[in-house]
Amino acid sequence: MERRALRDRLIQERLDLPGRLTLAEQLQRVLRVWLVARKESRIAAYWPIKGEFDPMPALYRWSEVDGQRRIGLPVVDRDENRLRFHIWYPGCPMEEDGTGITKPKDTEAFDPQLLLLPCLGYGPGGIRLGYGGGFMKRTIARISPKPLVVGVGYSHGFQPTLTALPNDVRLDAMLTEMGLVWENPRA
Repeated sequence: MERRALRDRLIQERLDLPGRLTLAEQLQRVLRVWLVARKESRIAAYWPIKGEFDPMPALYRWSEVDGQRRIGLPVVDRDENRLRFHIWYPGCPMEEDGTGITKPKDTEAFDPQLLLLPCLGYGPGGIRLGYGGGFMKRTIARISPKPLVVGVGYSHGFQPTLTALPNDVRLDAMLTEMGLVWENPRA
Protein backbone atom coordinates (compact mmCIF):
# COMPACT_ATOMS: atom_id res chain seq x y z
CA MET A 1 0.00 0.00 0.00
CA GLU A 2 1.26 3.48 -0.83
CA ARG A 3 2.47 5.34 2.28
CA ARG A 4 0.06 8.29 2.01
CA ALA A 5 -2.93 5.94 1.82
CA LEU A 6 -1.54 3.86 4.69
CA ARG A 7 -1.09 6.97 6.84
CA ASP A 8 -4.64 8.16 6.11
CA ARG A 9 -6.05 4.72 6.90
CA LEU A 10 -4.10 4.40 10.18
CA ILE A 11 -5.14 7.88 11.35
CA GLN A 12 -8.79 7.05 10.73
CA GLU A 13 -8.47 3.63 12.38
CA ARG A 14 -6.87 5.26 15.43
CA LEU A 15 -9.65 7.85 15.67
CA ASP A 16 -12.24 5.06 15.38
CA LEU A 17 -10.58 2.59 17.76
CA PRO A 18 -13.23 1.05 19.99
CA GLY A 19 -12.32 1.57 23.64
CA ARG A 20 -9.54 4.06 22.83
CA LEU A 21 -9.82 5.58 26.33
CA THR A 22 -9.26 2.15 27.89
CA LEU A 23 -6.33 1.51 25.55
CA ALA A 24 -4.86 4.89 26.50
CA GLU A 25 -5.15 4.04 30.21
CA GLN A 26 -3.37 0.74 29.57
CA LEU A 27 -0.59 2.48 27.65
CA GLN A 28 -0.28 5.06 30.46
CA ARG A 29 0.42 2.18 32.87
CA VAL A 30 2.91 0.57 30.47
CA LEU A 31 4.78 3.85 30.02
CA ARG A 32 4.82 4.64 33.76
CA VAL A 33 6.25 1.20 34.59
CA TRP A 34 8.80 1.39 31.77
CA LEU A 35 9.98 4.84 32.93
CA VAL A 36 10.66 3.66 36.50
CA ALA A 37 14.00 2.05 35.59
CA ARG A 38 15.15 4.82 33.22
CA LYS A 39 18.28 6.78 34.16
CA GLU A 40 17.71 9.71 31.77
CA SER A 41 16.83 13.09 33.29
CA ARG A 42 15.77 14.87 30.05
CA ILE A 43 12.90 13.34 28.08
CA ALA A 44 11.19 15.00 25.14
CA ALA A 45 7.78 13.99 23.82
CA TYR A 46 4.99 15.54 21.76
CA TRP A 47 1.63 17.25 22.17
CA PRO A 48 -0.93 14.68 20.93
CA ILE A 49 -2.97 15.31 17.79
CA LYS A 50 -5.28 13.19 15.59
CA GLY A 51 -6.05 10.62 18.28
CA GLU A 52 -2.42 10.09 19.32
CA PHE A 53 -1.65 8.64 22.74
CA ASP A 54 -1.02 11.40 25.33
CA PRO A 55 2.27 10.66 27.15
CA MET A 56 2.18 13.79 29.31
CA PRO A 57 0.43 12.34 32.43
CA ALA A 58 2.98 9.50 32.68
CA LEU A 59 5.87 11.89 32.04
CA TYR A 60 4.63 14.32 34.66
CA ARG A 61 4.49 11.53 37.25
CA TRP A 62 8.03 10.52 36.20
CA SER A 63 9.25 14.11 36.66
CA GLU A 64 7.76 14.45 40.15
CA VAL A 65 10.24 11.92 41.55
CA ASP A 66 13.30 14.14 40.99
CA GLY A 67 13.45 17.92 40.66
CA GLN A 68 16.28 17.60 38.09
CA ARG A 69 14.08 15.75 35.59
CA ARG A 70 12.92 17.76 32.58
CA ILE A 71 10.12 17.16 30.07
CA GLY A 72 10.34 18.81 26.67
CA LEU A 73 7.92 19.47 23.83
CA PRO A 74 8.88 20.27 20.23
CA VAL A 75 9.04 23.78 18.86
CA VAL A 76 9.78 24.28 15.15
CA ASP A 77 13.08 26.04 14.44
CA ARG A 78 12.44 27.38 10.94
CA ASP A 79 16.01 28.68 10.52
CA GLU A 80 17.46 25.16 10.88
CA ASN A 81 14.40 23.25 9.56
CA ARG A 82 14.29 21.06 12.66
CA LEU A 83 12.66 20.78 16.04
CA ARG A 84 13.99 22.12 19.32
CA PHE A 85 12.67 20.82 22.63
CA HIS A 86 11.51 23.33 25.21
CA ILE A 87 10.72 22.61 28.85
CA TRP A 88 7.09 21.81 29.60
CA TYR A 89 5.41 21.62 33.00
CA PRO A 90 1.74 21.77 34.00
CA GLY A 91 0.62 25.38 33.79
CA CYS A 92 3.59 26.62 31.76
CA PRO A 93 2.78 29.30 29.17
CA MET A 94 1.61 27.68 25.92
CA GLU A 95 0.75 28.88 22.43
CA GLU A 96 -0.18 27.37 19.07
CA ASP A 97 2.42 27.16 16.35
CA GLY A 98 1.73 27.83 12.68
CA THR A 99 0.25 24.34 12.23
CA GLY A 100 -2.10 24.63 15.21
CA ILE A 101 -0.07 22.38 17.53
CA THR A 102 0.33 23.57 21.11
CA LYS A 103 3.89 24.33 22.24
CA PRO A 104 5.62 25.86 25.27
CA LYS A 105 6.09 29.62 25.08
CA ASP A 106 9.41 31.16 26.10
CA THR A 107 10.74 28.21 28.11
CA GLU A 108 14.34 26.98 28.02
CA ALA A 109 15.42 24.59 25.26
CA PHE A 110 17.41 21.39 25.85
CA ASP A 111 18.66 18.33 23.99
CA PRO A 112 16.82 15.22 25.20
CA GLN A 113 18.50 12.01 26.29
CA LEU A 114 15.33 10.09 25.44
CA LEU A 115 12.78 11.00 22.80
CA LEU A 116 9.23 9.60 22.82
CA LEU A 117 7.73 9.59 19.33
CA PRO A 118 4.13 8.97 18.32
CA CYS A 119 3.72 6.18 15.80
CA LEU A 120 1.01 6.01 13.19
CA GLY A 121 2.38 2.59 12.44
CA TYR A 122 5.40 0.48 13.22
CA GLY A 123 7.04 -2.58 11.74
CA PRO A 124 9.55 -5.27 12.58
CA GLY A 125 12.95 -4.27 13.88
CA GLY A 126 12.04 -0.75 14.96
CA ILE A 127 10.62 0.72 11.76
CA ARG A 128 8.41 3.74 12.49
CA LEU A 129 5.74 5.21 10.28
CA GLY A 130 5.24 8.89 11.09
CA TYR A 131 3.54 11.67 9.16
CA GLY A 132 6.24 11.74 6.50
CA GLY A 133 7.66 15.25 6.92
CA GLY A 134 11.17 14.15 7.88
CA PHE A 135 11.33 16.58 10.82
CA MET A 136 12.23 13.86 13.31
CA LYS A 137 15.03 12.41 11.20
CA ARG A 138 16.59 15.87 10.69
CA THR A 139 16.16 16.71 14.35
CA ILE A 140 17.63 13.47 15.71
CA ALA A 141 20.60 13.75 13.34
CA ARG A 142 21.53 17.09 14.96
CA ILE A 143 21.29 16.00 18.59
CA SER A 144 24.60 14.86 20.09
CA PRO A 145 24.84 12.46 21.67
CA LYS A 146 21.96 10.77 19.85
CA PRO A 147 18.96 10.30 22.14
CA LEU A 148 17.31 6.97 22.76
CA VAL A 149 14.30 6.95 20.39
CA VAL A 150 11.18 5.24 21.75
CA GLY A 151 7.94 4.85 19.84
CA VAL A 152 4.55 4.87 21.55
CA GLY A 153 1.28 3.97 19.93
CA TYR A 154 -1.55 1.51 19.82
CA SER A 155 -1.05 -2.08 18.73
CA HIS A 156 -3.47 -1.67 15.80
CA GLY A 157 -0.63 0.17 14.03
CA PHE A 158 1.60 -2.89 13.65
CA GLN A 159 2.38 -3.37 9.96
CA PRO A 160 4.25 -6.68 9.51
CA THR A 161 5.30 -5.89 5.93
CA LEU A 162 6.45 -2.30 6.58
CA THR A 163 9.92 -1.69 5.17
CA ALA A 164 12.21 1.22 5.94
CA LEU A 165 12.57 4.20 3.63
CA PRO A 166 15.47 6.70 3.78
CA ASN A 167 13.49 9.27 5.87
CA ASP A 168 12.22 6.74 8.42
CA VAL A 169 13.40 7.01 12.01
CA ARG A 170 14.59 3.73 13.50
CA LEU A 171 13.24 3.11 16.98
CA ASP A 172 15.31 1.82 19.89
CA ALA A 173 12.13 0.56 21.57
CA MET A 174 8.37 0.39 20.93
CA LEU A 175 5.65 0.56 23.59
CA THR A 176 1.96 -0.17 23.09
CA GLU A 177 -0.95 -0.90 25.41
CA MET A 178 0.25 -4.52 25.25
CA GLY A 179 3.64 -3.62 26.78
CA LEU A 180 7.18 -3.43 25.45
CA VAL A 181 6.87 -4.75 21.89
CA TRP A 182 10.45 -4.37 20.74
CA GLU A 183 13.73 -3.13 22.17
CA ASN A 184 17.27 -3.12 20.82
CA PRO A 185 20.36 -3.54 23.03
CA ARG A 186 21.03 0.23 23.06
CA ALA A 187 17.77 0.79 25.00
